[in-house]
Amino acid sequence: MLAVLALLVFFMFRNGRKRQKDTLSLQSKMVPGADVMTNFGLYGTIVSIDEEENKVALEIAPGTIVQIHRQTIARVVEPTVVGDDVVLDETVDSDAGTPSITGEPEYGQRADFEPTTDDAQTDTNTEPKKGDA
Repeated sequence: MLAVLALLVFFMFRNGRKRQKDTLSLQSKMVPGADVMTNFGLYGTIVSIDEEENKVALEIAPGTIVQIHRQTIARVVEPTVVGDDVVLDETVDSDAGTPSITGEPEYGQRADFEPTTDDAQTDTNTEPKKGDA
């Protein structure tokens, strides 16, 4: 029983040190000009940091600066780099062997529906169904 208690205390101290190390690394990355994300999902750029009052001036839009508590900054956002080999065009390479879908409507566009002879024979009932508007 004492061994389990000692193991529990060991893990508590270990987690505390790990959290302290993560906090110190975040504090070292927080400099004016860094892009950050807050705990409540607000993205912005640090304008200034007030060490005495634990406040950060965060620019969330051009000309819009908000004051937040320093501990609400969750992480420093690293810029993502798009590689040169990424193709942003939606065209399909015919040599790659992947079939391309042609004639499909884009999202939000209506497709012209032409019933086949099988559909025309089964839709002989002209009474409205439940849910028809």
